[in-house]
Amino acid sequence: MTTGRDLLGVYLRGLAMGAADAVPGVSGGTIALITGIYERLIAAVTAVEPSRLCDILGGVRTDGRPEALEAFRAMDAGFLLALGAGIATAVITVLRIVNVLLETNPVETYGFFFGLIGASAVVLYSEVSLATRGRQAAALAGFLFAFVLSGYAASALGSSLPVIFLAGAVAVSAMILPGVSGSLLLLMLGQYDYMSAALSQFTDAVVGLRTGAGVDPLVETATPVVTFMTGAVVGLFTIAHTVRWALANYREATVAFLVSLIVGALRAPVEQTSLELTAAGATWSSETVGLFVAFGVVGAAAVVVVDRLAGGIETNRSQPV
Repeated sequence: MTTGRDLLGVYLRGLAMGAADAVPGVSGGTIALITGIYERLIAAVTAVEPSRLCDILGGVRTDGRPEALEAFRAMDAGFLLALGAGIATAVITVLRIVNVLLETNPVETYGFFFGLIGASAVVLYSEVSLATRGRQAAALAGFLFAFVLSGYAASALGSSLPVIFLAGAVAVSAMILPGVSGSLLLLMLGQYDYMSAALSQFTDAVVGLRTGAGVDPLVETATPVVTFMTGAVVGLFTIAHTVRWALANYREATVAFLVSLIVGALRAPVEQTSLELTAAGATWSSETVGLFVAFGVVGAAAVVVVDRLAGGIETNRSQPV
């Protein structure tokens, strides 16, 4: 039986996962491995099915409560709710800080992200085998896909509602991928900066309700957040299950693709920095390159620390996911 103390522990693990997923680089899936809840998370996420959700909603009727309770337990819903609350708390808090940093110190912030991403790729590549042509082809495809998309999305995709919906669907798949961060995928799609600001504005509007600001700001800022969350729900039933199937049936090739995706995504923070400099009427200089590199080293050091804390978990990554 799950106790309140157990749920508090899950909530605290959610805080750690959310803090990791809020910045491109270290993934929430890696934190789940470190804290020992990865297998439970996978089982719970893939147990979420429309039929079980309908059974839970049917619990409002007295005769439907036994089925609702059974579905609730099958989905490990208490665990998911506690973990989700912790993730949401951390994501909202960290993204508010990141949003400010992106406005005031974009070069340093994107440099830090570059270091996080690069070091994550180095750590993960030590576990990738490219012994076959198929794995080599998968690795090349992952790199090219991320590299091209990172350059294109930075300036061409925009932030229309369909794009935001797609970003939510793609980002949620990172929940089950050690090493791949949801924020990294958003950065690759050119949506990280936009969604950070959108979420901050939405939370400000929610707080504003208590100070008499009215519902208009809430309605205006809710659209991108709700669209993103809707995409995440759809992704939970589609992309996440597809990735799980690929890992179960073609693990080595899939891992090679995903890790190479991280390498190709190194272009994203560079492109985003270039856009910020252009918007400010500036260009790359020896000073901006120095700042970018210096904070990249700090980001890389952070990944090394997390990897050391992980100890011997690398062997656990070979477990079916």
